[in-house]
Amino acid sequence: MSGNMYPSNHPQIPPTTEEIAVSSLRLLRSKRVGPATFRRLIREHGSAAAALAALPEIAAAAGATDYTPCPEPLVLYELKSGRANRARLLIWGQAGYPAALNDLDDAPAILWALGDTALLNRPLIAMVGARNASSLGTRMAKQLAAELGAAGYTVVSGLARGVDTAAHIGSLKTGTIAVQAGGVDTILPIENKQLSEGIAKHGLRIAEMPMGMQPQARHFPARNRIISGLARAVVVVEAAAKSGSLITARTALDQSREVMAVPGHPFDARTYGCNMLIRDGATLIRNAEDIIEALGPVETQTTLELPLEMPQTPKRSLRETAGPHDQILQRLGPSPVAEDQLIRDLGGDSKVVSPILMTLELDGRISRQAGGLLALSN
Repeated sequence: MSGNMYPSNHPQIPPTTEEIAVSSLRLLRSKRVGPATFRRLIREHGSAAAALAALPEIAAAAGATDYTPCPEPLVLYELKSGRANRARLLIWGQAGYPAALNDLDDAPAILWALGDTALLNRPLIAMVGARNASSLGTRMAKQLAAELGAAGYTVVSGLARGVDTAAHIGSLKTGTIAVQAGGVDTILPIENKQLSEGIAKHGLRIAEMPMGMQPQARHFPARNRIISGLARAVVVVEAAAKSGSLITARTALDQSREVMAVPGHPFDARTYGCNMLIRDGATLIRNAEDIIEALGPVETQTTLELPLEMPQTPKRSLRETAGPHDQILQRLGPSPVAEDQLIRDLGGDSKVVSPILMTLELDGRISRQAGGLLALSN
């Protein structure tokens, strides 16, 4: 008689770190699964492996009959490339993932990290500014970064020319974090190759994009939300009236982070953005002491802790998941709308509407943009 007639009472063996990495990357790299959908699927199904197994059924409920998740060989190649570059994979909901990013609506699902990940647990301050920074601006950024590092803070920036480069150089000895727009193994600008190697050795480089990916224009706003999200405050040193640094500052405000700015001469176009921020309520910064005074000394700050368990969303039937698609599509247009605003307009419950949004996203009917905003797909 076959032994299969008697079910085993042994507890199920938990997945290994490698299995979690493979299933998480397969889920994220699957068609029409972005960071927000990734998190929602894991909340609903409990794990990346379970969410991955449910994907075809969810896609079928949304009308996609030939949906296939990302093939395993593709993510195994990405993991192999990461190991070859000595990079570590940080996964949302798993140990090692930056606690400061957990409260973001558009938190990255994964991060590739190269260097000392312990720096993510220190008090972080972001510093951004003009790529074509003046000599005075680069000196100011370098000095602020050095003094903040000496005071126990870790400086976060984007490894771009100008202010970013100066901030990393100033804080390299005390540890600095560079958030890259492309893959963590790609260097841009090329003149920062030596600095990048120094950061990997004495600090930390992180990136949301896959290994080997060259940065595209659309990647920089996504990169900026991570820079501001990691930090308690964003310090802007020289920024034009329309610049990526101001986008980072606005993102920081949306994330409930402090925004600070170094004032400049009103005739210098590179400082228009900083002066506008100060006019609108940003803290005026003359030196590192102003930043420390506004935030308090390092000893008094608390570190965010990861929840012991990820919040679970009750499972729903396919009939419920495939709810009033048309009503949602009629409400959306080409202009992006916040998800909570859409739910209020519909007069529905987020526990019911959110999974329907997920199926529409998987079906390619709607797209999720920076800041978690929703719009009809082109």
